Amino acid sequence: MPETFRALLVTRDEDKKQSVAVAEMTEDDLMEGDVTVAVEATTVNYKDGLAITGMAPVVRRFPLVPGIDFAGTVVKSSHVDWREGDQVILNGWGVGETHHGAYAGLARVKGDWLVKLPPQITPFEAMAIGTAGYTAMLCVMALERHGIAPERGPVIVTGAAGGVGSIAIAILSRLGFHVVASTGRTSEEDYLRDLGAAEVIARDELSGPARPLGRERWAGGVDAVGSHTLANVLSMTSYGGAVAACGLAGGMDLPASVAPFILRGVSLLGIDSVMAPLSLRREAWGRLARDLDRAKLASLSTTIGFGGIVDAAHAIVEGRIRGRVVVDMAK
Repeated sequence: MPETFRALLVTRDEDKKQSVAVAEMTEDDLMEGDVTVAVEATTVNYKDGLAITGMAPVVRRFPLVPGIDFAGTVVKSSHVDWREGDQVILNGWGVGETHHGAYAGLARVKGDWLVKLPPQITPFEAMAIGTAGYTAMLCVMALERHGIAPERGPVIVTGAAGGVGSIAIAILSRLGFHVVASTGRTSEEDYLRDLGAAEVIARDELSGPARPLGRERWAGGVDAVGSHTLANVLSMTSYGGAVAACGLAGGMDLPASVAPFILRGVSLLGIDSVMAPLSLRREAWGRLARDLDRAKLASLSTTIGFGGIVDAAHAIVEGRIRGRVVVDMAK
């Protein structure tokens, strides 16, 4: 292990003004944990953008290394499940929020937070998937458990050009679904169709106040937006359908009616990726290794170096990022 390594550190002054800067750290600066990982790749998620810009109170302990997920190699372990040389993935568990996260050369975490990197996936592919893609798969699995299958009808994906949306489209289309992609960036139509979207609709169709019930348009959906968008999606979901909700890019409120639930039997499925149990995580990553076309994964991701993280964080909260951003920590 190196004696020192670079890290991105978020701090806050006495006036609670947040700032971010590159710092040199040592292993002694890391937090508690029984596994130390050399971080090879990470990513910039929407939540990471909020953490770095301070636009939402994601970071709840200062100073802190942000970054909610990483892939890398174990360099030290006292945990029974992990040995030096194991390749692992981490998503969530408060890392990058209350525990030093991914934007550093080393991360010390609890071994119970780690998942084995599937042999079919490289660390960089794992971070092209990242929390966004892992969350998308949790959404798909929830819809499947509710009985939503291709023969039930179309499915809607909101925030389609974002990380969750892009990977949800790629997975659902490969599973045989007719995917309707909703986006505020209609210039991305070719990109979304290349991922597998059968239809692309403008975000404006779903962004206004929702009627209690609208015309039945889809059997299910994956929503990363919330607020009026989710309310509209629910109002247009067909009888017995279900919508997996996993994001709040449009707001935390839900100005909806109970009508879809009590008149059409629609279900709203809440998806939490941060504290999901290991059994669900392992299943999701196994499914991602099997059901995600890695050629499409390459087309929806771009790679930056460590020095590009802050700029990417600002770009993602401003809606200027398409798909996924992979960070090569060696650059």
